[in-house]
Amino acid sequence: MSVKPEPVSALFAGPFALATLSAPDGPAFPALVTPDGRALDLRDALGDDRLTVLDLLDRWETALPRLRALAGGTGRARTPLAGLRVHAPVTPRQVFQSGANYRQHVIDLHVAHRAPGDERPEAERRAEAAAIMDRRAAEDLPYVFIGLPSAITGPYDDVVLPAWAEQPDWELELAVVIGRPAHRVSVEDAPQYVAGYTIANDLTDRATVFRRDMPQIGTDWLRSKNAPGFTPLGPWIVPAESVADPDDLRVTLKLNGETMQDESTKDMIFTVARMVSYASRAARLLPGDLVLTGSPAGNGMHWGRLLRDGDVMEGTVTGLGVQRTRCVAEDPA
Repeated sequence: MSVKPEPVSALFAGPFALATLSAPDGPAFPALVTPDGRALDLRDALGDDRLTVLDLLDRWETALPRLRALAGGTGRARTPLAGLRVHAPVTPRQVFQSGANYRQHVIDLHVAHRAPGDERPEAERRAEAAAIMDRRAAEDLPYVFIGLPSAITGPYDDVVLPAWAEQPDWELELAVVIGRPAHRVSVEDAPQYVAGYTIANDLTDRATVFRRDMPQIGTDWLRSKNAPGFTPLGPWIVPAESVADPDDLRVTLKLNGETMQDESTKDMIFTVARMVSYASRAARLLPGDLVLTGSPAGNGMHWGRLLRDGDVMEGTVTGLGVQRTRCVAEDPA
């Protein structure tokens, strides 16, 4: 079961996007999607029966001009999206996740977690937190860790909440899709390594973020973030050239129709370019890899309302489309 995709309208910014689709009971295939909700099978258009979106990203510099030409052409038949299943747009080799990257979110957390005996007014503590965020932006480094590709699921697929997850929470994020191998790239050059952008919901079980058996170990991202299906991705990869400013996009998540997150990426402490550059300092980023840029204020812990069976999440990022996923409790049997 899955939630139906959005009705056909202007699905995304720009003349085309990439997707991974399938007909009922058919194999997944790479597709060029146009904003009017029609899809072109790129296996046929590019003459390669084994082609995947990851293959296109592996040769992005040469693939992009061909995709532009196909988007503007009229000679090939295109299929309405209504009869197709939308999968996660790419299966990456690596996933780089990040935390504490939205200024207001981190300030709120700082204020909420008051030290014992700290009786200062909230305004004073908030001003202190704001000064810390200013220093972080000027002097510190992003907080980046590793996720698993096996946690990725489609943008309209059900999300299974594991029976062991006591506090499952949402985290809608702008996801960067890498288009060239990148290692030790500068902040100034980092945008040249970005193929496009998509939407990720980086679900987290808050109860398992910190190890209870040995607190000095710190965070346990394997257990808290990487259950199968804990990263709904997509629906589309929108080319970077169609996104005017990734550092000025609206990130909005609704839970059962009620807005819970609604913030601009302008609130990010570290920009997209800084995130990509930083990740490339330690690791070699590969085409198709994802760099998740953090989630804004408005998570379930903030609202005192965590995910449960039957909840429907709707996530949007300006110009990148809409994902809708339904939560389903795992059968304990």
